[in-house]
Amino acid sequence: MSSNVAPHERRAVTLAFFCNFLLMTGYYILRPLRDTVATVIGVDQLQILFTATFAGTFAGSALYSALASRVRLARLLPAVYWFWLSNIVLFAVLFRGAEANHGIGGAFYVWFSVVNLFMISVFWSLMADVFNAAQATRVFALIAAGGALGAIAGPLLTRSLVASIGLPGLLLVAAACFLGVILIVHCLMRRPLHGWPGSARLIEGRADRGRSRFDRALPGQTLEGFGEIFTSRYLLNQAAFILLMTWVNTVAYFCQTDLVARAYAATASRAQALADIDLVVNACSAAILFLGLGKLVQRCGVAAGLILNPLLMVLAFLATALSPTLLVMQAMQVVRRVAQYAIARPSREICFTVVEQSSRYKAKNVIDTVVYRFGDVSSAWLQAGLRSLGYGLNGAVTVGIAASLIWGGVAMSLGRRYEARLRGQSGPNQSRSEHARPELGATL
Repeated sequence: MSSNVAPHERRAVTLAFFCNFLLMTGYYILRPLRDTVATVIGVDQLQILFTATFAGTFAGSALYSALASRVRLARLLPAVYWFWLSNIVLFAVLFRGAEANHGIGGAFYVWFSVVNLFMISVFWSLMADVFNAAQATRVFALIAAGGALGAIAGPLLTRSLVASIGLPGLLLVAAACFLGVILIVHCLMRRPLHGWPGSARLIEGRADRGRSRFDRALPGQTLEGFGEIFTSRYLLNQAAFILLMTWVNTVAYFCQTDLVARAYAATASRAQALADIDLVVNACSAAILFLGLGKLVQRCGVAAGLILNPLLMVLAFLATALSPTLLVMQAMQVVRRVAQYAIARPSREICFTVVEQSSRYKAKNVIDTVVYRFGDVSSAWLQAGLRSLGYGLNGAVTVGIAASLIWGGVAMSLGRRYEARLRGQSGPNQSRSEHARPELGATL
């Protein structure tokens, strides 16, 4: 633990680090299985799966928002992880009886594509609630590094165990990881209720000093999170950032699925190839989070962390246009996902520390799930249309470059709005210089 993490923060940061580690270990066990199912079903059917995923995400977000307005957060947050854990066990039983069944495979694909956004969004909503903006700029990269290490463990477990225990066995390993997540979430919420050592300092310097209250339901109407996005320019900016990011991600994902399906005939070989990509991505992400992210944000600000990802994707799509091979596509996926997970994600999550508690769970959830999946499904159908017109890879790359350029402009705007809000929230004992350049590197 870094010496710059204050003594009263260390227990919370340690718990958050290991919670993210277990969460991402389970996530990256499930992710290659989901992507393997996609190669079996075929790239021509992905737009249908994406449409079903968007419908499921919209319904799930509305249900989650309704529950958040009626159920105490101390009960709701563990309950959603318990629900997902029970689903994993159910799919393990179904796959054991019919592993190659397209119906079960499609259901698993849609289920995981809905759930994966929720599990990560809920975790980071909790982090934005436990830590204030000044602390987040010091500790979020460290917490994200725990997730990066878990994201290394997940593909390693998948690669080493898939041949011996198969898909059903891997699902049960993921379920065990989520059981650990549930236990730690209980600890993270219980301590703010009864007080961390020095808990008065934990939320020091924020206008919403009661923000870490989990003994109540959230105020507001059921669908308030949807409306907030259109009434707040700041939240609308965040929604635009996510929408464009998913357009770029989906273009790359379609290309990857097609090329992997052509290169490998066996399902197990495809799962191993996809796990290998995950392993390289997450090893690089961990190295950046431990060694490089803090220096970038300390010198250039949060906006730099947001802008770097779109800039790199413009270059990656240009490289793919010049050499459309599986090797280049794998390299592009590594560049894209390293920039997204190691740089853009922590920077974007910091931006949610300067909104109200209700917005952290309701509006943030809508942005992280519904807006994200709307970007997926709209991009998927656009690419299906381009393929039907005969444009194929060249059309997809053109869309990717255009979306990346617009995404860069939105990222710059979001970074500026965040820093303006942060300066506006500075208390009398906090200097402008303390907030103007958040020192993520202080903890690394």
